[in-house]
Amino acid sequence: QVQLVESGGGLVQPGGSLRLSCAASGKIFRINTMGWYRQTPGSQRELVASMTIDGRTDYASSVKGRVTISRDNAKNTVSLQMNSLKPDDTAVYYCNAQGVTSITWSSFTSWGQGTQVTVSS
Repeated sequence: QVQLVESGGGLVQPGGSLRLSCAASGKIFRINTMGWYRQTPGSQRELVASMTIDGRTDYASSVKGRVTISRDNAKNTVSLQMNSLKPDDTAVYYCNAQGVTSITWSSFTSWGQGTQVTVSS
């Protein structure tokens, strides 16, 4: 019912920057929280950053000061600006949205398909 499409991953050198974007579409009444998670092989998916509809943010300690999350509530989009990237940031990054649908007024949690971020020289 709610689809997320990500863009912006790729290969970047250590110290470089990348911007990830995600757009939600479908039968959306409200998106309460949008965020980004990442996962490496053999590891659990972990939160990178999230933002509530009223602008409260949450960042993983490993990315604080290097990553900024932003969202456009009117357009149902969320972006992640990543600076000073390190090899440890290499992972598949997933967009996440949690909210309420406009059909059944039920809650939803949706995930994007994932976008690869590789930090390497």
